[in-house]
Amino acid sequence: MPSLAGYRVAVTAARRADELCALLRRHGATVGQAAAITMVALSDDDELHCNTEALIAGPPDIVIATTGIGFGGWIAAADGWQLVNQLTKALSGARVVARGAKAVGALRAAGLPEEWFPKTESSRELVQYLRQSGIAGCRIAVQLHGATDDWDPFPEFLDELRYAGAEVVPIRVYRWKPVPAGGEFDELITEIAQRQFDAVSFTSAPAVAATLMRAGDLGISDQLLNALRADVRAMCMGPVTAQPLVRLGVATSSPERMRLAALAKHIAEQLPAIRSRTLQAAGHRIEIRGSSVVVDGTVRSLSPAAMAILRGLAHRPGVVVARAELLQTLPGSASDPHAVDTAVLRLRKALGDKSIIATVVKRGYRLAIDESSDAA
Repeated sequence: MPSLAGYRVAVTAARRADELCALLRRHGATVGQAAAITMVALSDDDELHCNTEALIAGPPDIVIATTGIGFGGWIAAADGWQLVNQLTKALSGARVVARGAKAVGALRAAGLPEEWFPKTESSRELVQYLRQSGIAGCRIAVQLHGATDDWDPFPEFLDELRYAGAEVVPIRVYRWKPVPAGGEFDELITEIAQRQFDAVSFTSAPAVAATLMRAGDLGISDQLLNALRADVRAMCMGPVTAQPLVRLGVATSSPERMRLAALAKHIAEQLPAIRSRTLQAAGHRIEIRGSSVVVDGTVRSLSPAAMAILRGLAHRPGVVVARAELLQTLPGSASDPHAVDTAVLRLRKALGDKSIIATVVKRGYRLAIDESSDAA
């Protein structure tokens, strides 16, 4: 049984989304995907072009590369503008540091060997290293990845440099803008807010920011945050990606290595541990997984109402649960007790054995838990 069989995962990535979706499906997940952002083409990025020319005219004292793809993209754009030789010459006279190994690779490829980089890929550790040598009065060019004109992915990092007395020159590479309203992304956010997914993956802080902003535009900010704080797990590429959510009190989870394969594996390992329950009923092994249930190793899809009934009964295995109480668990605003009977009928059909759900006349329903069952 694939570890993510029976779970639904939302993917918001703009880059390499197909690769992440394929990795998750390989683990058995049902995937919903819509890009949260669109990137501004580097060749059309007038701001980056102007900032590149400004650095050539006035070289910085320190250069910080934060991402490999971002720094490499900047060099490629400069090459397209026939400025690459001037840019690398201007930067070669500066102290060059990086935030991680991938940024180091991009620096070396450009002929700019690094002075130092933190093995932990920690922005805070990088700031501490620079402050030890004194940066007051220094002009620092910071390559940023996935920024906008009024939002940067490393706000505290930039502020700490400024507090230390440095002049910070943000170099925004791969700037983004929200996707058009009314499309697949709006549908995905709405489904996340309605808790139709078990987890949502974020591979960049801009994707998180775009999701939060679009939820505000749709008038579902509170509903989305409540879902992320409860039933929908936020799985992020790393701490920088998670930062906008952490500030809002949303618990996040990240792999040790900031790679797509590591993120997919992390989701495959963590989601079943926090969103599953196994018990024995009427001679069957029942595993409740997110939006589906596994009966004797076979994944069976349930409607939201049927899943609500099953969870309501599994909350107290073997105990009779009254119709009125089960009615309160149904999604929407159902008020007719017969809605419970209808949902139970569909649940029994989906489970494949009606004896799993026992009827207790005039009282309600219960799971027919086996006497030797140890519910997990």
